[in-house]
Amino acid sequence: MLRRLLIAPRSALGVLLVTITLFAGAFGPALSPYGPNEPDFAATLSPPSATHWLGTDDLGRDTLSRILSGARVSLLVGVVSVAAGLLLGGPIGLVAGYAGGWTDSVLMRCMDVLLAFPGLLLALGITAVLGASLVNTVIAIAAVNLPVLARVARGQAMSVRSREYITAERALGFGSATILWRCVLPNTASPILVQASLLLASSIITEAYLSFLGLGVQPPTPSWGNMLHDAIGFLDQAVWLAWFPGIAIFITVLGFNLLGDALRDQLDPHD
Repeated sequence: MLRRLLIAPRSALGVLLVTITLFAGAFGPALSPYGPNEPDFAATLSPPSATHWLGTDDLGRDTLSRILSGARVSLLVGVVSVAAGLLLGGPIGLVAGYAGGWTDSVLMRCMDVLLAFPGLLLALGITAVLGASLVNTVIAIAAVNLPVLARVARGQAMSVRSREYITAERALGFGSATILWRCVLPNTASPILVQASLLLASSIITEAYLSFLGLGVQPPTPSWGNMLHDAIGFLDQAVWLAWFPGIAIFITVLGFNLLGDALRDQLDPHD
């Protein structure tokens, strides 16, 4: 499958962009020319140069170093929030879709309550109640992802629960938990994982929104969202402060979207 992903131009571009982002998140801070919070008051609002490749902010902090450090934050929030939503929403949807009846009604009405709110509004409400921090940002975005993944898992479970191999497992005396684990989960995993990969991009955007509004990752920890917020007051003096975090978000989200689309084509070709 990996070979087929790399052959298609769109897929190859997605893999390349995601690889660059992962490399920046994993090794960027160690390779940064300066500390992300290291000020240089003699070089405040410096334009891109040989000394500071992407310029500096109003405190003289190196923009490149802060973007590389922010990549780790964005990836951490995106991956952990999607994983949490998957670990909670996946089982809820599978149980609801397989069991049907009142179990399905109760579980899905709970998910409908979360789906009734626009994703960004729900995340804003949760962070406003819990407080602005990295952990609470992850919790808020996971709550946004949970009902989406539960809905996908439910739909897939409903499509396989009447298949012959499920009937055969019941006839052999296997319990519902065993059937869910042995038969339902393996035959529904691909679409769920595809949806999870697509949610990575939206999770990164949501984190940037929250940080931009001051309800996400808090300074001095660099985040692409709070870097954009800090750039607002200096757009007429140092427009690059907004350009480069915005470009980083664009590249990352584009890469995950392209990769998610490619995975959908490979794992769920009949969609």
